[in-house]
Amino acid sequence: MTADEYLQGILNREAVDTGPNSPVRKVQSQLHPIIQEWAGVYLSNISPSGSFAKGTANRSGTDIDLFISLSQHTPETLKDIYNKLFDKMSERGYNPKRQNVSINVPVIGYSVDLVPAKRQDGYSQDHSLYRRKIDTWTKTNVSNHINYVSQSGCTQEIRVIKLWRNQKGLDFTSFYLELTVINALVGKGGTLSTNIWKVFHYLRDIFPTARVIDPANTNNVISDDLTATERARVKAAAQQALAATDWGEIVE
Repeated sequence: MTADEYLQGILNREAVDTGPNSPVRKVQSQLHPIIQEWAGVYLSNISPSGSFAKGTANRSGTDIDLFISLSQHTPETLKDIYNKLFDKMSERGYNPKRQNVSINVPVIGYSVDLVPAKRQDGYSQDHSLYRRKIDTWTKTNVSNHINYVSQSGCTQEIRVIKLWRNQKGLDFTSFYLELTVINALVGKGGTLSTNIWKVFHYLRDIFPTARVIDPANTNNVISDDLTATERARVKAAAQQALAATDWGEIVE
């Protein structure tokens, strides 16, 4: 078996159902009435975001992101929106957990990240969302993120690196990882295995000091999501991967 056949076999095993009976659809259906009750007339839309929508999800990665778009006329501040959603999920017995821009809840065996955001206007897909860690807000455009990643030509490589991240227990947020893989492969053609090798070289040599910005908002520095120590751990894991003599030692 070649390296490409080995990696493709893993991706086939980890393929995610995106059809009408997929887990994300069931989770969204279960949570919709609660979110509608919380948001009232200000709810614009609930849609899958993150890996599911971008085509970078793996079956063994059970995280599901739901982006909650609220009208630009929503009266509460972004901080109040965030906290009131947390309170609503707690009230309904979902044992929520505060994260940076999302609220995590377990639903029918899945880890679900709810991302509440307020539209900036009635025309674009620009939204404002609360960043809890630094108690401020940021502008983002999830539609832009989905298009940027899904059309990058790097979704298979991203999926392999996400599996590697999970199996090595690395703290490496998904959007940061996605942008990093895309940056590592700019202008570089190759097979799946040779591209993954290029990503590991990038993680070892360039990633620790690379500045990564949000393609939807140049003021949002995505690389700030990890500390220097956390980036060093990713580098060390990449060094270990490059020293491996068998792909089974890297990802399985």
